Amino acid sequence: MYELNEKLRALSPYAPVDGPGCVRLDANESFLPLPGEIIAAAKAAIDEMKFNRYPDPAAAELCRAFGEYYNVDPGHVVASNGSDELISVIFSGFLMGGEAFATLEPDFSMYAQGGHLAEGRHIALEKPGWAIDVDQVIDTCNREEVRLLIFSNPCNPTSLVLRREQTRRLVRGVKGLVVLDEAYMDFSRESLLGEEEDFDNLIILRTCSKAMGMAALRLGFAVARPELANAIRAAKSPYNVNSLSQVLGTAVLSRPELLREALGRIMISRKALLGGLAEIGAKHPGRFLLLPGETNFAALDMEDGREVQQELLKRGVAVRYTGGLLRVTCGAPEENRAFLTKFAEILEETR
Repeated sequence: MYELNEKLRALSPYAPVDGPGCVRLDANESFLPLPGEIIAAAKAAIDEMKFNRYPDPAAAELCRAFGEYYNVDPGHVVASNGSDELISVIFSGFLMGGEAFATLEPDFSMYAQGGHLAEGRHIALEKPGWAIDVDQVIDTCNREEVRLLIFSNPCNPTSLVLRREQTRRLVRGVKGLVVLDEAYMDFSRESLLGEEEDFDNLIILRTCSKAMGMAALRLGFAVARPELANAIRAAKSPYNVNSLSQVLGTAVLSRPELLREALGRIMISRKALLGGLAEIGAKHPGRFLLLPGETNFAALDMEDGREVQQELLKRGVAVRYTGGLLRVTCGAPEENRAFLTKFAEILEETR
């Protein structure tokens, strides 16, 4: 009888929050739908699309639009079927079995899974007070001969950001490859995009799922100097980004005014959510700690976070408990109000 190998038996499928019909503040998506003109462009593209032909394997127009929007060399850009694909490709291509990889915990769970499937040796570095200790990271990575360090900045789930100069120092200090996941950097100002040529050991990841309202399209990007970018192109599947995603992604990235408007609305939502949580916190001192983040979600450190998450779900509001934190996505005004109302009720009832 066939049996799964050990590394597959150790895995469980990703489990999203199960709450049909709930206010969804659990996945860090944008609450804004794509504008009508983008949807019209998609419909027109479908009429012109040759469905019997493979998509452009280089996604050249999409990478060009990304490069223009972020002011980086398109030759440094590799498009992918979401950042998750890039994580898998980087681990399988840049890490040999038995070599060490490091994560900064808590962080995005797919990093550990990617390293596990690549049969790497996991070095999990804890963050004191939720913050990154750059000196500790450099010392440990070099002492343990870490071949690949991967972390998110700003961090999911803490929402905290490492300042640009500290990130530069970390990349320069670590001898192995550093994968800097900037999935939430549209909400901060500490990006290293445009500096990738300065480092021979840096790959930057970006996504269209958080600030750009394209989570359904599964669009991610890697940015690195040519040697590393070409290695990723060689390791990935040749037709990994479908034609419709390429057309829509290009259309969105080519309209910076729409992206700036959407980002502004998300930032207003963040201000409202954090302000509401601060008011609740003042009424319940010591009940939770609101971390001072720079993302599109709020991160709360509270002893009974898991129980609160389950109670919110019963009341029709889906948030996520991960990495020891209650994580709440910024939503539409009515969604923020629904969460804040239910959250305040729960704290009153469990005072």
